[in-house]
Amino acid sequence: MPGDHLVPTCVWSITPELVLALDERFGEPVDAYVNGSQVWIRDDGPGGIALEWRLHPVAGFRRPAGLGTYDLFPTVALALAGEGLPAAPPETLWDGLEAFPAYGDETEPPLLRGAVTEALGLAPDAAGLADHRAIGDTWERTAGNVSVIADLLRQLRG
Repeated sequence: MPGDHLVPTCVWSITPELVLALDERFGEPVDAYVNGSQVWIRDDGPGGIALEWRLHPVAGFRRPAGLGTYDLFPTVALALAGEGLPAAPPETLWDGLEAFPAYGDETEPPLLRGAVTEALGLAPDAAGLADHRAIGDTWERTAGNVSVIADLLRQLRG
């Protein structure tokens, strides 16, 4: 039934400043996927709940040649900080960042927005309730050739 699986969510569009804030405040991701996703799990949600922070890949993501799955984020962040060779501009790799309760904990979007803004130092572009199931189904159906961030923003701003 629609609405049964709505998740409090905050979303940021990709910018170099976002990548630098993630690197400075959170460090390297705790997990990285061959599809380009980069993930941090942190206890900085409202009331200390665990949040999943997921940097979503662009539609049809292709990892730059010569970079491993776990090397992607740190290499791009170092280059943006002026300490390495750029592998690729961040907007060619990721569409943006999403933060949501990692383990299904309940919270209200305004509380989540406040907590994530404090944790990251950047306010999200949008916050609200998102239907992760519908977005995941679309992503699977298109074999990753859709922007998760664009879908989230459509839902949150719609």
